[in-house]
Amino acid sequence: MNRTLIDVHVLQTVPPSNLNRDDTGSPKTAYYGGVRRARVSSQAWKRAMRVAFRAQLDQSDLGLRTKQILEVLEERIASLDPGLSDRAEAVAKKALEAAGLKVKAPKKDAKEESEYLVFLSNRQYDRLAEAAIEAENSGQKLAGKAAKEIVNNDHSIDIALFGRMIADAPDVNIDACCQVAHAISVHAVEPEFDYFTAVDDRKEEDDETGAAMIGTVEFNSSTLYRYATIDADRLGEMLGGADATGRAVETAVRAFVTSMPSGKQNTFANRTLPDAVLLTVRDTQPVNLVGAFESPADEKDGRLESAVRMLAAQAEAVDGAFGTTPVAAWSVCVGERTMRLAELAESVSLDELVSGVGELVSERVGRS
Repeated sequence: MNRTLIDVHVLQTVPPSNLNRDDTGSPKTAYYGGVRRARVSSQAWKRAMRVAFRAQLDQSDLGLRTKQILEVLEERIASLDPGLSDRAEAVAKKALEAAGLKVKAPKKDAKEESEYLVFLSNRQYDRLAEAAIEAENSGQKLAGKAAKEIVNNDHSIDIALFGRMIADAPDVNIDACCQVAHAISVHAVEPEFDYFTAVDDRKEEDDETGAAMIGTVEFNSSTLYRYATIDADRLGEMLGGADATGRAVETAVRAFVTSMPSGKQNTFANRTLPDAVLLTVRDTQPVNLVGAFESPADEKDGRLESAVRMLAAQAEAVDGAFGTTPVAAWSVCVGERTMRLAELAESVSLDELVSGVGELVSERVGRS
């Protein structure tokens, strides 16, 4: 069986910013190729993608990741059967326990919560609520097998893409169909600091000198290499249909390309769109092209133009050496500096790229 694997490579220039902070408030970094690079964690970008999904998808196609699973299920039960409102919490708790999802003793005046974030689709919450109501009204106990079957089916697009891990209930874990790499800069970075002050408006009128507040914010600016890969075959098994898989791939690709973590956005107004996108569909294995930037990009000719040349050269060299030539490829090139990618892949708009890969995935998954 031919596999269908989508690789998305993005080069994106970001002005002074602090997209993703560490525990000290500093922008995250990593050493690669012997120099320090700017870094944005995969978790931060996956979160940005999930937020972007809300504008693209109906609630029925989305999941909810929360500790407040008891409260969510209680609300669904009370909404579906108002006659159970007075004991909806107890009914919900029994249903969650049947599914292997534990909640801990509440804090003072608080509802019980799970000890960790639990990712369930909205459809799973609805079906679990329906099953709990049926069991309660019939005087029967909701069987664990039936409850776990509910949380192991009807997965939302975001759960299918990013997976689910519950340590206490490994039989409801879901392997992710989408992997997102930590974004790193194609060049070395050094931390910079913004020293800022704030003036008290009322004291300003009294001609009082001095600042009411002073502080510093650490930042950097960079051209990032971003990479994500999607296993369309596995996604098709999870979602149960070629059309659904094509739509999920379209949603994921658009969200990955256009989203951005929101860290310190109000401070830096750093929201940009990519300078270049290369998307390939392979039938062999995913190929991360970060090796192109093991030596930092040449500053003399401009980081972006240098990075585009390096990315294109790495793609050609890897495919030539390992026989991983894509079955299809598209590029989105912004300006003349990025047109080298058009030699590797058809240059199109983002809308054309998204629809093209969606149609191809639907066709290939449908055949398999």
